[in-house]
Amino acid sequence: MTRREMTLGSAALLAGCASTPLPVVPAGLAAGEQRAWTLGEERLWLWLPPEYAQRREPWPLLVFLHGSGERGTDLEKVKVHGPPMRVGQGVRYPLILASPQLEEGGDWNPDRLHRLLGELKARLNVDPRRCLATGLSRGGHGVWNWASAYPQDLAAIAPVCGYGDPAKVPAMRSVPVRAYHGDADNIVPLARQQACIDALRAAGGQASFTIYPGVNHGSWIPAYQDPELLPWLLAQHQS
Repeated sequence: MTRREMTLGSAALLAGCASTPLPVVPAGLAAGEQRAWTLGEERLWLWLPPEYAQRREPWPLLVFLHGSGERGTDLEKVKVHGPPMRVGQGVRYPLILASPQLEEGGDWNPDRLHRLLGELKARLNVDPRRCLATGLSRGGHGVWNWASAYPQDLAAIAPVCGYGDPAKVPAMRSVPVRAYHGDADNIVPLARQQACIDALRAAGGQASFTIYPGVNHGSWIPAYQDPELLPWLLAQHQS
């Protein structure tokens, strides 16, 4: 290769890098802070990592689905458990965290979550191969249903004291699962989530299931303190 060809090649490489702009923080949001955001018909908390606007490389996205008690119009209620609570306590997640809220009496609908994911990917610097979901109780149910209906949406899920339809679970055999439950749960019996785990494994899927002895419905407390959960989520990629 001649010196001229090397120079032209280097210039082309630099031009290619320059053509990828740094991501823009949408109006009303701030990197390094959890802010309320309205996206279409959805109201949610959004966390952007502090380095969001300085990095061209796309970020993993984690969608958190709350339980029945956090439904309504008071968005503050979404921060009482799970990842949005931990961010509020100062935990700095190396990912984008989106925590939507259900209306009073509502339920997590897979079609709605599929549309929300599309909006998030369109508006934010999201890595489409690293979209993840977790949820507790009704949110854990929503996570199972979402992955069963749209397995192509998600690289992995982490349902906590949740449940799904074991007959539909084989459709999500490409989605790894890390699930949690208390064996004394009298709201969502352990057997309901165990049936989904068994169905996924029988279909050739990957699932780990942590069962907390003597723990009732509040298994989300130890689950979201599990030091292995976040590294496991960050390690998941769609091929």
